[in-house]
Amino acid sequence: MTEKSYGGNNGIREHLGGPVKSKTDKPNKTTEKKIEKLNKVSNKITKEIDKEINNYIKAGEIAIKVKEYARPIIKKDMLLLEIAQMIEKKTYELGGEPAFPVNLSINEVAAHYHPTLEDETKATGLLKVDLGIHIEGFIADTSFSLDLTDDKKFTSLIKASEEALENAIKLLDKDPTLNDIGKTIQESIEKRGFSPIVNLSGHSLAPYTIHAGETIPNHANNSPHRIDPGAYAIEPFATTGEGKIHDGPPSNIYRVANPRTPRGPTARKILEYIWMKKQTLPFSLRELQEEFGNISKLGLKELVDTGIVHSYPQLIEVSKKPVSQAEHTFIKTPDNKIIVTTR
Repeated sequence: MTEKSYGGNNGIREHLGGPVKSKTDKPNKTTEKKIEKLNKVSNKITKEIDKEINNYIKAGEIAIKVKEYARPIIKKDMLLLEIAQMIEKKTYELGGEPAFPVNLSINEVAAHYHPTLEDETKATGLLKVDLGIHIEGFIADTSFSLDLTDDKKFTSLIKASEEALENAIKLLDKDPTLNDIGKTIQESIEKRGFSPIVNLSGHSLAPYTIHAGETIPNHANNSPHRIDPGAYAIEPFATTGEGKIHDGPPSNIYRVANPRTPRGPTARKILEYIWMKKQTLPFSLRELQEEFGNISKLGLKELVDTGIVHSYPQLIEVSKKPVSQAEHTFIKTPDNKIIVTTR
């Protein structure tokens, strides 16, 4: 997923260390009780961090399997609806849950397209498949691009984003600055004669939050900041165009932004369903159509009009040139170990 405001704290909290020891040779009973209490807190936090890391890794393992399943069976002229339902079904079969509606974006649409139930859009051209898996709110965010043209004219453009991603990941063990990462991505893409999308970026992840505040640039930005322990997604976009995106038509993707009770009964029913199933994670109109039928459109319109739900626009390259995307999620542990979870 891109830094497209899929709406913090890091997904992995800072490790408070091992058992606490007294500085005195003979601690009194009050001190001993305090030490015992602090040790319990420290051990609890350590176990919580281990669980979080395991959930991030498990989500990543499922994401890998979903990609391995989807990549070879997506063909030219398949309905995007069929692809979306297929990926969602496989996610559940493998024990995960979708962290957001799979983005199926074609050519100049860089991101944020998901089909409705009646959608007849077919896979064609340069297709980006951006999918997210979560385990108890801990997210794996990953994507790949497919060249569905007969003459494979987008192969080099896809390679540009993939190479940029791999080169950025290779830097992570060297504790790079954000500028270092962005510069590497930019140079990798420009080396092949293309442009990075400069107003899309990678992002930090947190429980039930896809965009948790931190951004990872796709171009040199002079930032001296280094990545703190937590979970992150790196996702370079490459294009033959100007290298910027603008907001387009609605994407059919939504998120609860300001939860409060709506007036209409259908809107209330939809909000209760979404909050129970997704909390603040994005959802699609298609999911509501499958659950409530077409009346869901009226209820969703009320939720959007009253500001309870936010509607995401498609993100379109300004010169309407094709865009490729590649993405992995990684964890930086409290002891500064890097774990790429989606490859």
